[in-house]
Amino acid sequence: MTDWESDKNPGWGAEPVSAASRNAGDRPESSRDWKLIEKLVMSLQSEQRKSRRWGIFFKLLTFIYLFAILLLLKFPLGESLQSAVGDHTALIEITGTIAADELASADNIVGSLRRAFEDLEAKAVILRINSGGGSPVQSGYVYDEIVRLRNEYPDKKVYAVISDIGASGAYYIAAAADEIYADKASLVGSIGVVAGGFGFTGTMEKLGVERRLYTAGENKAFLDPFSPENPEEVTFWQDVLETTHRQFIEQVRAGRGDRLADDERLFSGLVWTGEQALELGLVDGLGSSSYVAREIVGYKELVDYSSRRSPFENLIDQLGVSVGSGFASQLIESRLELR
Repeated sequence: MTDWESDKNPGWGAEPVSAASRNAGDRPESSRDWKLIEKLVMSLQSEQRKSRRWGIFFKLLTFIYLFAILLLLKFPLGESLQSAVGDHTALIEITGTIAADELASADNIVGSLRRAFEDLEAKAVILRINSGGGSPVQSGYVYDEIVRLRNEYPDKKVYAVISDIGASGAYYIAAAADEIYADKASLVGSIGVVAGGFGFTGTMEKLGVERRLYTAGENKAFLDPFSPENPEEVTFWQDVLETTHRQFIEQVRAGRGDRLADDERLFSGLVWTGEQALELGLVDGLGSSSYVAREIVGYKELVDYSSRRSPFENLIDQLGVSVGSGFASQLIESRLELR
């Protein structure tokens, strides 16, 4: 061996260490790494499975929620009748403004009336009224339907019971009943017609706003609130009000007959307490719905046939979606109402 060979770094030219030897030496550390990787992979898979399960759960929950909303819109809970066994007294609520787009619309009330009259177990019908009036057209529809149903079912009587207020269009409806009852402090009557609006011409002049209105037909801008009042239009509109008032009076007289006192103030638009209304013949007695069902009809169990808003519609109303449009219509329109 030469000096050069003896000076070489040990290991040079030695047999290479085999891969098996290296793996054997590294096995404990490598095993731990693989276990960590395995745990990580298993953890990720577990999280993915949980995520999928939660995703399915929330999708299913959303589907059930949407399905429930559609079901409530299609079949509102308020339209379902209370379960009743045997004979009973049918109850129909007339609450709030009487108008086509309100709960107390002719369609809703008439539908409830027909269901009550067709039910053989309903021995009488009570209209529980708490309304200051509304549309003469809607009130007239209901009045006519009550008269028709009374003729078709002569053995089934209709009683109107006024709670807080039964005025104007609401009393129009009540007049079609066989008998009317109220509390001694109820407000009854207001047999008159009203139409109102606003005039903005003075305000427009102060603001420098010019009205530009283009029509075909001399009366197409009838009672326009942004134009000066026309005496001829006012006279014509007053005639419309008087005609509607006359129709109202005729229906009340037809419904109440000789029970009405000979007092022209009845048709002046005044409102009376239930006690005063009894003296004037506007009502037949004092009492609540329960009293009438128990003491007059003879079947104390009341079953509600009223149409009601679904919970979804109530939620929309509470959000106040239509507040702006409702305010605008009240501000601009001249509306004919029984009040």
